Amino acid sequence: MTQPTAADLALRLPSLRLLTDAGDLEHYGRDWTRRWTPAPLAIALPSSIEEVQGVVRWANEHGVAVVPSGGRTGLSGGAVAAHGELVLSLERMNRVLGFDAVDRTLTVQPGIALEAVHAAAREHDLVYPVDFAARGSCSIGGNIATNAGGIRVIRYGNTREWIAGLKVVAGNGELLDLNRGLIKNSSGYDLRQLMIGSEGTLGIVVEATLRLTDPPPSSQVMLLALPDMDALMRVFALFRAQLSLQAFEFFTDVALKHVLEHGAQRALDGDHPYYVVTEFEAPDERAQEAALAAFEQGVEQGLISDGVLAQSDAQAAALWRLREGITESLAPHKPYKNDISVRIGAVPAFLHEIQSLLAREYPHIEVVWFGHIGDGNLHINVLKPESLADADFIAQCEHVTKLLAATLQRQGGSISAEHGIGLVKRPYLESTRSAAEIALMRGVKGVFDPNGILNPGKVFP
Repeated sequence: MTQPTAADLALRLPSLRLLTDAGDLEHYGRDWTRRWTPAPLAIALPSSIEEVQGVVRWANEHGVAVVPSGGRTGLSGGAVAAHGELVLSLERMNRVLGFDAVDRTLTVQPGIALEAVHAAAREHDLVYPVDFAARGSCSIGGNIATNAGGIRVIRYGNTREWIAGLKVVAGNGELLDLNRGLIKNSSGYDLRQLMIGSEGTLGIVVEATLRLTDPPPSSQVMLLALPDMDALMRVFALFRAQLSLQAFEFFTDVALKHVLEHGAQRALDGDHPYYVVTEFEAPDERAQEAALAAFEQGVEQGLISDGVLAQSDAQAAALWRLREGITESLAPHKPYKNDISVRIGAVPAFLHEIQSLLAREYPHIEVVWFGHIGDGNLHINVLKPESLADADFIAQCEHVTKLLAATLQRQGGSISAEHGIGLVKRPYLESTRSAAEIALMRGVKGVFDPNGILNPGKVFP
């Protein structure tokens, strides 16, 4: 049987934009992991739902694997095409399709950037509240595929809370219209929610109806310096009891060092082992007084060493940069990343356990911690020493990740909090899901993607 080519697809869909240049294959065939050599068959850039369906049907007929692609900002290898797959990039499908003032929903194509969604919502004096640092480059389709969380989960939840409806092209090319924006719909299985977080293995999102909400009241941002790890959750409990928190993010002194070297400005004098950026509703003087009272209590109890309250939008942005600039500042060091979560109540014990694990296993390697501590999500970044070969570094990190996965299994946690399983975390799926669950997941994939062409090898082999 003759191997299918991009030329065959071009004959089938003459209006479809296809890219085959070596530079394009490399660019679209990888994500931020940079661990696999891109080797896609071609890059398809459809501009309509009909073209997406045509690509999927052609791929089914010829047994060609399809890798859906958004902003490719993922960190788990979920958008990697390294074995002759056809990359189906949705970047040309990037428009706002409609706004419903009564339902307060925004309907968009999957390739639209999160930042553009935020801007579109503001035009109607509303907000789409899911937010994180990659807002300018990540796409809504990718956010849906990984059920993205971000910095405001403790206030607004994950992406799935804000998806009113989806149109999805299943693995057989059929178009599914899921939930249709309904608030109440008890007519059987909610296939919309099944698609959210499925990493492009069940279907390709081609349209999304997003729920919007009122802008939050005026808020203030505070940077706190903490004397030790035990203070983290105690300060979180103190502030949560007295304030309406929108975000509560922590990072270490090592993370601060890197982001300052990358151009951020120091906000507090002295060196402290732990820092927190928190944002809270402060619509009036009473709320601001409550924030200062919480801060003073923390100082009196020895939980807070220092702090600064932003006095302007510019200063608030500068404080947020200390947290949001970390990932970019670490990129030149080729970090190996872990994205993990446990119940909030399990965080203190878990932090101590993994601190001991990482100190023991990485005695001469720099490890950077930061994360959404208010929702139990921790990011661990292991920085590759220049003297260590890439393969040796990955092997050492994977050994430690296996130990970390066992710790998470004991704690009832997850090896992937918000970045998906992809290729990177596939060996550790069993630490989070039981054998029975994985068998059911395989069965679900078989129903939606009977020929196994959608993102094969991702999540499970």
